[in-house]
Amino acid sequence: METPKAQISALVQKQKAFFATQQTKAIDFRLKQLSLLKQAILKYQPEIEEALWKDLHKSKEEVYLTEISIVLSEINYHLKKIKSWARPKRVWSPISVLPASSRIIYEPLGVALIISPWNYPFQLLINPLVGAISSGCCALLKASPDAPNLANVVEKMLTEYFPLDYIALVKGGRETNTYLLEERFDFIFFTGSPSLGKVVMKAAAENLTPIVLELGGKSPCIVDKDANLNLAAKRIAWGKLINAGQTCIAPDYLWVHRSVKKELLEKIAYHIKEMYGSDVKSSLFYPRIVNDKSVERLSKFLNEGNIYLGGEVDSSQKYIAPTIINNVEPHFAIMQEEIFGPLLPVITFDHIDEPISYINQHEKPLALYYFGKTKTAKEVISKTSSGGGCINDTLMHIANHHLPFGGVGNSGMGKYHGKYSFLAFSNERAIVKTPTFLDLPFKYVPFKFFEWVKKMI
Repeated sequence: METPKAQISALVQKQKAFFATQQTKAIDFRLKQLSLLKQAILKYQPEIEEALWKDLHKSKEEVYLTEISIVLSEINYHLKKIKSWARPKRVWSPISVLPASSRIIYEPLGVALIISPWNYPFQLLINPLVGAISSGCCALLKASPDAPNLANVVEKMLTEYFPLDYIALVKGGRETNTYLLEERFDFIFFTGSPSLGKVVMKAAAENLTPIVLELGGKSPCIVDKDANLNLAAKRIAWGKLINAGQTCIAPDYLWVHRSVKKELLEKIAYHIKEMYGSDVKSSLFYPRIVNDKSVERLSKFLNEGNIYLGGEVDSSQKYIAPTIINNVEPHFAIMQEEIFGPLLPVITFDHIDEPISYINQHEKPLALYYFGKTKTAKEVISKTSSGGGCINDTLMHIANHHLPFGGVGNSGMGKYHGKYSFLAFSNERAIVKTPTFLDLPFKYVPFKFFEWVKKMI
């Protein structure tokens, strides 16, 4: 069900009016709202868990670890740090501006639009909201229609704890997105595909609205001949199959050294069985594909290469088994787009230059993973580019709110998490304060002291 254009316009105007009251700028106000958000999440946790089970077949354990705990940790960190982040920062003043003082003032951008996807529909909706509250913004949130039960719970939660003129949520699909992007926001935070990111960026350009785009892409994973194969297999299996592979930073495809491929694939298969059992379909810990369209899209990738493991599809349950596809060639269909599912294509290499060259010939990924010794890891990192990544692990960089999270190039622009979320929703305002007790003549026409000033600066 789409949200009417008139309702969206009314919400935006109400939030602009509330922001104009200056209430959101007070640090005590921000702290109170963050505490309320934490209280709301804890109260609604059982409903959030139930909703995500209905939408994506996510277990309550996975919901807590990959959605709720990440947001709660973010809130706690902001509660601890917001006073120091928001404090004006004095910076060095060069001789050219003396005897003035210089400082940076952090002011909220205003009314923010936050658009989230369906794959982590709680975390990717509420985590940016933490940054909006922390910086002093109002926020209009747009939930994904592909996780309708979660959207209903979050709408209920936010309505109970916050006034609509401060924080509100709207639901709907493409039509609602169009209405939202026709409004003039002060900031837009979008998480989704690169193709939709371009639509958002084009709309934002009409009003020169600043944006953060958290997109995706094909995140490579490299396993070298000197890697700890057992740990590599375990961590790749986990990173690939959490949320049934529907993770923007999941290892998308695997480059493995020819000399260790056989052993690595055996170990990945072993760890998949250890995690999900012999009957993955019956596992409480294995989510489902989001919708029929995605099942159909993913199923077509099974027609090329050799199925090493899995390959089973049950469209009626939106189930696709954990699948390893061996002997994949770069021209295969599965290598032409982000997979976003539990399929792992495997490519063999003999020298590290091969995966490096391949990665650099394609769009910059959101993440990159390397398993092997430190020396080669440094080479891979220095010769490639990605939004983030891990050495001898997968996904874990997203769990550290001291690190900026975001993409580069086709995988996104802008960063968030921790202080980077606060900065994303803030304007760093440069202020120079010049005293009146002294008025140096150097800057004034007709520049009598020009030659002397040239020597000084």
